[in-house]
Amino acid sequence: MTNHVLPLEPIPLEPIKSGFLKSMRLMKQSYHSPLEHGQNLRREHGNAVMQKVGKMRIVHLFGAEAHRLCLMNPGQIFSNKKAWDMIIGRIFPNGLMLRDGDDHRYHRRLMQAGFKSKPMQGYLGQMIPQVRSAVKQWSVQADGKMLAYPAFKQMTLDLAATIFLGMDLGDDARKISRAFEVTVAASMPRIPMAIPGTLLWQGIRARQTMCDFFLPQVAEKRLGDDQDLFSLLCRATDEEGQGYTDQEIVDHMIFLMMAAHDTTTSTLTSITYALARHPEWQTRLEQERQSLGVEALAYADLDKMVEADWVIKEALRMYPPLSTLPKFSNEAFEYEGHLVPAGAMVMTYPIHTHYMTEYWDKPREFDPLRFSPERAEHKRNAFSWVPFSGGAHMCIGLHFADMQIKLVLFEMLKKFSWSVAEGYEMPVQQSPISKPRDDLPIYLMSKT
Repeated sequence: MTNHVLPLEPIPLEPIKSGFLKSMRLMKQSYHSPLEHGQNLRREHGNAVMQKVGKMRIVHLFGAEAHRLCLMNPGQIFSNKKAWDMIIGRIFPNGLMLRDGDDHRYHRRLMQAGFKSKPMQGYLGQMIPQVRSAVKQWSVQADGKMLAYPAFKQMTLDLAATIFLGMDLGDDARKISRAFEVTVAASMPRIPMAIPGTLLWQGIRARQTMCDFFLPQVAEKRLGDDQDLFSLLCRATDEEGQGYTDQEIVDHMIFLMMAAHDTTTSTLTSITYALARHPEWQTRLEQERQSLGVEALAYADLDKMVEADWVIKEALRMYPPLSTLPKFSNEAFEYEGHLVPAGAMVMTYPIHTHYMTEYWDKPREFDPLRFSPERAEHKRNAFSWVPFSGGAHMCIGLHFADMQIKLVLFEMLKKFSWSVAEGYEMPVQQSPISKPRDDLPIYLMSKT
C-alpha cells in the first residue's frame, strides 16, 4: 500500500516581533557586522526571516539555495533595479547592476566589447609598467611600515584611469579620487536624506563632479580609435548600429570605475593581510611565481597561477567585498515552506553562506587548499561561494579583476615579503565595501 502525501501549502511569512529599541539594534548590527547579524537571525528564526522597518518589509534568506533562487531569478520574480535604486540609485543611477530583464541584457551585451580577450591582453600590457612603478615607489618608512589599503587604493585608481579612461588624471587625480570615495561612502548613508551637509548630499554633489568630468570627453572618444574602455563604450553598437547615449556612457563609466576600483582594492587588501598572517603561503606563491620563469607576466601565464587562484578565492570567501546581495520581490514566492510576499526587500548574504559549516570545513580558518581539486569544498553547492554574484548579473569584470590581482601579487612577491605585528588582527568594516578600519599596517621587507 502506497502512502500519498499531499503537498503542503506554504505558510505566509510573518514579521518577527521586536520592539523599537531591538529593531534599531538589529539595523545597526546589519550595517556594522552583516556576518554576526545573519548568524544571529538564522539561529533564532531559521532560514527565512522577515522584519518590518516602517512600511518596508525586509526578508532575510539564508543558505546556498537562497542564492540559487535569487540569482537565477526564475520567471523574473526579483528585480535588481528596484532594490539597488533604493540603496544607491541617487548616487549610481542606471549602472549595469541597476537594470533588469531585456534592458539589462542589451546594456551588458554592448559592454562585453570591453572585456573580450583582445582588449584584456592590451590592458595587461598597459598595467605591467604601472604596477611595477607603484610597487617600486611605495614609500617605506625607516621601520618598513606601510598602510596597505591606501597604497592599493591609489594604485587601483591610477590603473582604472589608464585602462578605463585612457588618461593620466594628473591634477584632477585628487579631486576624482575624493569624488569616488564620497560616492561609495554615500551609497549607504545613515541619514537617507539629501539635506545640505549630509553624506547623501555630499555624494550627489560628488557624482555631479564626475559627470562634469566625463561628459565633455564623450564626443572626442566616440570619434577616435583608442582602446581604453571609455572609448570602446563610446563606439559600441548593436546589430542595428545603435549605441549608448552620452549620459548612458557616463553612467556606466562612473559605476564601472567605482566597482573596479573599490572591490579590487578590498580584495588586494584582504589577500595581503591573509598572506602576512600565513607566511607559508607567501613562500608557496613565490615558488609558483618563480616556476613561471618570466620577469613579466603574460596573459597565458594567468591560468598557470593555480595556487594564487586558491588564495584569491579563499580571501574572497572570508572577506567578500559585498557582504549582502539585495533583490526586490516583484511577486510572492515560496522558500523552504514559507510564502514570501511581493513588494519586499529580499536580502541574501554571501558573507554568511561563506562561513556556513554545512558547506565549509572549519570556515573561520584561512585554508586555500579547500579550493584544490582534491578537496573542492566550493563544489559541494554551486551557490555556496558567490563573491561575484551570479546568474544574469554575474560580475562582468571578474576576469579583469582576477588578472589585475594576479599581476599585483606577481610584482609584490618579486620585490617584497611582508608581515603584520605579532598578535595583530585586522579590524574589518564589512559594509558597504569590506575594508580595514585601520588601513592595514604591514611591514615590508625588500628582497633586493
